Amino acid sequence: MPAEGRGLSSRQTQDVGKDRRLGNLFTPITVQRLQTALHAKAKAEPGFRFYVLYDKTHREDILAHAYAQCRANKGAPGVDRQDFTEVEAYGVERWLGELAQALREETYRPEPIRRVYIPRANGKLRALGISTLRDRVCMRAAMLVLEPIFEADLPPEQYAYRAGRSALDAVREVEGLLQRGHGEVVDADLSDYLNCSNR
Repeated sequence: MPAEGRGLSSRQTQDVGKDRRLGNLFTPITVQRLQTALHAKAKAEPGFRFYVLYDKTHREDILAHAYAQCRANKGAPGVDRQDFTEVEAYGVERWLGELAQALREETYRPEPIRRVYIPRANGKLRALGISTLRDRVCMRAAMLVLEPIFEADLPPEQYAYRAGRSALDAVREVEGLLQRGHGEVVDADLSDYLNCSNR
């Protein structure tokens, strides 16, 4: 018997299969099918362990969609200074094919992160790490495979870092709860945590 909130008819399970956008970018049907299957399995069997997922990250459709998402997001080059124009001049299919081969053969190694500092409104500088395009595509491919599994376990009241949810959605939910008579709100923020924590 599925755990409460984890039924196959839940809104989150149904939403996984719907077209999702990043700008005008639609998730290919083959990627949607994989994500729907992973999400449904995670929902139906909460204790199930997915032991073989690595091979999904170097599938041609996954890598192509990961590249398209990274391309749509733009972003600066990493330590190798390679940008999208260079990749396109080299040939996207060829570039992705070489990346897929490195992943299949387990020879892929991530590059160091390029550190830049951007000014903040308060006059301080904020450290920003920029990955190479190759690393961004690999991270995005991993996210395409892993996100539907982890999404199955997240409670509905969690809004941060979830597809199809935003801070505005959280504000609307809190507003609705207040109107329905819930009188207490707890707001917690780990401000500047990564710059202040012990390393």
